[in-house]
Amino acid sequence: MTKSTVSGAYALTREDDASRYALTRDGVLVSVLDYRDDGRTVALTRAFTIPTFRGHGYAARVVEGAVDDIAAMGDRLIDPVCWYVADWFTAHPERSHLLRRR
Repeated sequence: MTKSTVSGAYALTREDDASRYALTRDGVLVSVLDYRDDGRTVALTRAFTIPTFRGHGYAARVVEGAVDDIAAMGDRLIDPVCWYVADWFTAHPERSHLLRRR
């Protein structure tokens, strides 16, 4: 299943077959966030922005969109395996209720 949300020039797509969220701007891929979903926990494993697009906040945008999507599922917690995702949660403590406790 693929799910997309569009906001202006941006589109965030959850690509279940590839286990990733993909962020495009004007139809061009700019950033991805890989995940593993075991049905209870979604491990966000790697955020990556195409090098020529770095420094524009795309990684933060793809992480925020993924967190919103996972929260909307209502039945999963998040394991921030990727250092960038962990840092994002540190900067957004109001979303910490979504984290899997170790």
